[in-house]
Amino acid sequence: MGSTIFPLCLVLLLCCVSGTPVSVKHFPSLAAADVDSGEIIKDIPDINLAAGLDLFQGDILLPNNQRNALRNETYRWKFPIPYILGDNLDLNAKGVILQAFEMYRLKSCIDFKPYEGEASYIFFIKASGCWSMVGDQQTGQNLSIGEGCDYTAIVEHEILHALGFYHEQSRMDRDDYVTIWWDEIIAGREHNFVKYEDSFITDLNTPYDYESVMHYRPFSFNKNSSVPTITAKIPEFNDIIGQRLDFSAIDLERLNRMYNCTSTHTFLDQCSFELENICGMIQGTTDDLDWVHQSSATGQEDHTISGRCRDAGYFMYFSTSSGNADEAAVLESRILYPKRTEQCLQFFYKTTGSPSDKLIIWLKEDDGTGNVRKTRKIQTFQADNDHDWKIAHVTLKAQKKFRYLFQGLKGNPSSSSGGIALDDVTLTETPCPTAVWVIRNFSQILSDTSSGTIQSPRFYSPEGYGFGITLVPHASVSGYSRIAFHLCSGENDAVLEWPALNHQATLTVLDQDPDVLKRMSSRKSFTTSKDHVTSDNRTSMWEKPSVTGTFDASCNCYRSASLGWNNFISHSQLRRRNFLKNDDLIIFAEFHDLTYLNKTEVPVKAKQSVFMEGLVLERQKRAAQDIEPPQDQLPYLQDPCDPNPCQNDGVCVNVRGRASCRCPSGQAFFFTGDKCQSMQIHGSILGITVGGIAGTIVLTITLISMMSRR
Repeated sequence: MGSTIFPLCLVLLLCCVSGTPVSVKHFPSLAAADVDSGEIIKDIPDINLAAGLDLFQGDILLPNNQRNALRNETYRWKFPIPYILGDNLDLNAKGVILQAFEMYRLKSCIDFKPYEGEASYIFFIKASGCWSMVGDQQTGQNLSIGEGCDYTAIVEHEILHALGFYHEQSRMDRDDYVTIWWDEIIAGREHNFVKYEDSFITDLNTPYDYESVMHYRPFSFNKNSSVPTITAKIPEFNDIIGQRLDFSAIDLERLNRMYNCTSTHTFLDQCSFELENICGMIQGTTDDLDWVHQSSATGQEDHTISGRCRDAGYFMYFSTSSGNADEAAVLESRILYPKRTEQCLQFFYKTTGSPSDKLIIWLKEDDGTGNVRKTRKIQTFQADNDHDWKIAHVTLKAQKKFRYLFQGLKGNPSSSSGGIALDDVTLTETPCPTAVWVIRNFSQILSDTSSGTIQSPRFYSPEGYGFGITLVPHASVSGYSRIAFHLCSGENDAVLEWPALNHQATLTVLDQDPDVLKRMSSRKSFTTSKDHVTSDNRTSMWEKPSVTGTFDASCNCYRSASLGWNNFISHSQLRRRNFLKNDDLIIFAEFHDLTYLNKTEVPVKAKQSVFMEGLVLERQKRAAQDIEPPQDQLPYLQDPCDPNPCQNDGVCVNVRGRASCRCPSGQAFFFTGDKCQSMQIHGSILGITVGGIAGTIVLTITLISMMSRR
């Protein structure tokens, strides 16, 4: 083995461990616990090795005689894909699976529906490890989300297998991009690194993807914990391969090519204003002024590029520094057509003018006559003295075709030296986040190794539970930040149910890529359980915080012990992509009741597809004849038109596995019958023939009669 592997080891060990802006305040550490008990979050190969599994490529359950689902279109799914959530799944896993479904709906044309007796379906179960079959088996198939597999990216990974995809490093050309260190692989597990020819795996004409969610991590199946088994030929990608954040851009490109996706289910609109057509938006016709398509300049950088490129970056701008108070400018979206009843409008805005300036969001809907003119004011954002970019979320509930509008309103021009800026608009048919926490100047916080625990403000869930987020910039796992969830006492505690069990807490560190389809945010969830107890093992962590928590004057509330991850996100990941755009770290939080998912399993109706029935009959026939089935024949049923059963030059057509003869027809004759075996005469020809014969007979009788009279 070459010596070049050893300088990589230390780097890889460090890199592959898996509202309203507030001023940063540091607090002494409260009681804390970890979902993962402080251990490194394990990847799929590690989970399956610990479970004693030895599957094809580590996590693929391969039926006998399975062939390549990527190339054989017989294994492609029809949408929506029916699914069953087995009752033995952990409650958190059920919630995470539904989260993964929503990511597929947002970023592709893939969709899912509850099982209703279909022949093809995915049965999600909790077995040992994380694994899936590849492609639609057409008789229903299991997909395991076992212990430690309940992370959105891992579920996305296993569903991609079910949709027909193999691992990235299995490509024929992988040796051009990565090095496999065969001597470092656990004995007997070398088969997990076998590559396959183009006849087995197709890359769908896409480049090798170091960032694919289907790629192995560097230390997969390694026998020495400090030495990797797979490294990138370009060293900068060594801390990227095996990412478990979300789909990569190329993952989505392949998925959408395979299934001919031209649109998604829940994405409606987005605009970063980089092009002169401003994404089809139009200026209002009844206002006083127009929004201006503004280019970035020093001190006036856009949000999309944030000053990282000279002479680049655009945003929409409304100056409030001159003119009269209450003058307005309106920017309208193109007409949009909702599929759901709730939409979330996300955008970034900046106010640099008078504190009395306003940004107002309106909704204009179909008035019932086909005209989009029925107007509703949705939300108003008041300017303040914070001149940085802010993130905003507005819930729309459009039922018919609609436009959304941005109205800039001047306050006091005499006290304004700027205006209102708008950038990176996104509209999806998904719920807006419950809690949004923005931490400013996070790079500076990271650079200070003495930075202590940071607590968020108190937020409220839709049910009324108070909760908060705990952030430890430098966690006990070196090179990582700890992010955790805790309950807070609040005004609704007297009417809420305690302990707050069966609730899923989801924390998301936002990738601020302007294209929502390309965002790769870091998301993790856990579900509150009776097994989560305080350090004295006497009280549930999810009891009323005023009983179990510690008082915090910053929120005038009690905070419970926090539960989270010591290695939520690495510092190297934070500095990549767009996690720290404008040096802002943005964290979303949710807290939802999952009690309704306790019983989800439904009985499977006994039904076998025609495809599999044909395969079973063929296997039974060959078994009786003691003949080994040809290797290339099993994935395809025998062509019923070979040899051609049709007679008289009939054309054979394969209709659902059966021969159907298309019989020839001439000017005088045509053929009928199952095999075109009977010849018929066209009715018109037959009529002419019969008429001619009859006429000849009559004429002959007439001539004979005339001759006999003579």
